[in-house]
Amino acid sequence: MSPDLDAAPGIVALVVVSVATLAIGTYGLRFSRTTSDFMVASRTVRPRMNASAISGEYLSAASFLGVAGLLLTFGADMLWYPVGWTAGYLVLLTLVAAPLRRSGAYTLPDFAEARLDSQTVRRACSLLVVAIGWLYLLPQFQGAGITLASAVGGPTWLGSLVVGTVVLVNVISGGMRSITLVQAFQYWLKLTALLVPAAVLLVVWAGDGRPGADPAAVHAGATRTLSWSSPLAESGSMGLYLTYSLIVATFLGTMGLPHVVVRFYTNPDGRAARRTTLVVLVLIGVFYMVPPVYGALGRVYAAELAASGRSDVLVLELPRLMLPGLGGDLLTGLVVGGAFAAFLSTSSGLAIAVAGVLSQDVTGRPYAGRRLGGVAAFRVGAVLAVVVPAVVSLSESQVGVATTVGLAFAVSASTFCPLLLLGIWWRGLTAAGALAGLAAGGLGSGLAALLTLFPGWADGWVEILLRRPAAWSVPLSFLVMVVVSRATRRTAPLHVRRFMVRLHTPEAVDLDRG
Repeated sequence: MSPDLDAAPGIVALVVVSVATLAIGTYGLRFSRTTSDFMVASRTVRPRMNASAISGEYLSAASFLGVAGLLLTFGADMLWYPVGWTAGYLVLLTLVAAPLRRSGAYTLPDFAEARLDSQTVRRACSLLVVAIGWLYLLPQFQGAGITLASAVGGPTWLGSLVVGTVVLVNVISGGMRSITLVQAFQYWLKLTALLVPAAVLLVVWAGDGRPGADPAAVHAGATRTLSWSSPLAESGSMGLYLTYSLIVATFLGTMGLPHVVVRFYTNPDGRAARRTTLVVLVLIGVFYMVPPVYGALGRVYAAELAASGRSDVLVLELPRLMLPGLGGDLLTGLVVGGAFAAFLSTSSGLAIAVAGVLSQDVTGRPYAGRRLGGVAAFRVGAVLAVVVPAVVSLSESQVGVATTVGLAFAVSASTFCPLLLLGIWWRGLTAAGALAGLAAGGLGSGLAALLTLFPGWADGWVEILLRRPAAWSVPLSFLVMVVVSRATRRTAPLHVRRFMVRLHTPEAVDLDRG
């Protein structure tokens, strides 16, 4: 088959997904009028729709491409990624979802200011939301470039351009209302795009009668040390420390991801927020059962991808490797469409979250005696939210998409997790304590993330501690927040008792009347 015909399925899938995304977003534009519509869909999204939308934006490039690639290269150890990403919603459901919705805030900085009565803490939270959002957007654009290069032979920068353009059009035109419809559709598209090819390829594998792959063949050209029980493993291995640190990051990082948290502000009430989270657990649990199938089949049919460092393209190339001809082309088109849906949905949610913060704390502030309006400031913020990581994604960083997303989880777990848990469940948290903890956790995990994205400067224990900082940066942030808050207990906000009652009282109880 000629190169042009090889690229046809990917091109068709890219066009269909992009057009469908824009069409659904345009339909949602009819309902977007106010600032509340753009930022939180006027808090009217019902649990089932919201759960589909959350699942759509949560299942990113790391879920669609990265998990299968990691399983191909490192084996079952990497199942901690999907397990942790799913289990994080259990913590969110139990401790955060309903109280956060009752806070009445639009964004995480809104919550921090309302709870602690501090503009300084608000500004720190705004900076962290933007940093985490950009760090999470980076692998989406990188994954889009990888997908386009693998499926249609195009330059990697073109993927970032296509995803960035479609996301910007939808976010700028309709905000949260448009994106909610788009992301709900894209969840079901992504599930179909992984599930159908996986079922077909399992039938092909069963017909071939091939045995499982030899692990030595899979790891040809790469070093693997079976040191799961070592407190600090050598570079290149998972190790007990790396495993525990990954668990801490993924279990606790979900609650602080700005594009996930903002979704709970769109529910009508706290009960709806809890129901939404419960449905999300089911939806993402079903999805994460599929990538391990690709990882296992890749060990039989595509071991050379791991040896050549191209494991992230496993999902995209496996259909043609196992099923040459028209059938493989059709399945390739389907997974390419699903991959682009993953990039678009997650990028859209992150753009909404970052744009909301920028519109309130940066682009919405007065300059030269003029002040942008709510929707206008949001749109300017959306441009900044998308363009900056899109440009950075053009660098030559060799860090895998799942690893980059893991770093975003580590920063989130080291900053917003302590702030939310202590802010919701402990009256003693003060502004000084929160600020000190955010600084300790944010600087520690943020520096680790930056140095991991640009490797080569360290090795041994230092590299291991920085590759997975959550095991030390999360406890450090909690400890600093508690110690400094106790030392500054007299500065606690006067309204904290009433605010805590508001967080933990069901909406059915009318506090003003009682």
